[in-house]
Amino acid sequence: GGALAVNGVLTNLVLMSNNIGDEGAAALASALRVNGVLTSLDVGSNRLTEEAALGIVRVERQRNKLTSLGLGDCGIGPTGAAEIAEYVSGSAVLKNIDLSYNNFGR
Repeated sequence: GGALAVNGVLTNLVLMSNNIGDEGAAALASALRVNGVLTSLDVGSNRLTEEAALGIVRVERQRNKLTSLGLGDCGIGPTGAAEIAEYVSGSAVLKNIDLSYNNFGR
């Protein structure tokens, strides 16, 4: 996360299926707080818990820079889906979100 925090050039980061886990997601969320240029992030299929995935979403709600966010297969259930829906409805820049292979229920 430290390199991302200071990088002023990288706009697209794909970390799918890299086993970053909750600790990696927390580091990414922390780096996002200060990174002003990243516009596309995919952390799908990284064995995240819903809370870890939502940590990224919560930071991005404040940051509001991502045009694309990949959260496929991130353990997101109905409660997380509701919070993500709030984020999506309030974002003026998000154009793409991948929520495939989660379990939103009925």
